[in-house]
Amino acid sequence: MVFEKIREIIASNLEIDPKTITLETNINEDLKADSLDLFKIVNDIEDEFNIKIEYAETVETVEDAVNYVKEQTKEG
Repeated sequence: MVFEKIREIIASNLEIDPKTITLETNINEDLKADSLDLFKIVNDIEDEFNIKIEYAETVETVEDAVNYVKEQTKEG
């Protein structure tokens, strides 16, 4: 559930097919996201899950984002 929502957020922001995004996907390297893209993605994740990501630069892979959200929301 968390992964699917995050994948949709990333795909929407970068205008790519969500099926190309896996947990191992590196947002900067694999998806060529720049700092503005990452800012928008983090912002949308924060809004979606009602959390605050203090250090956006620590979110390198999709799995990093998923784990952070699960930790903050205690979702599984």
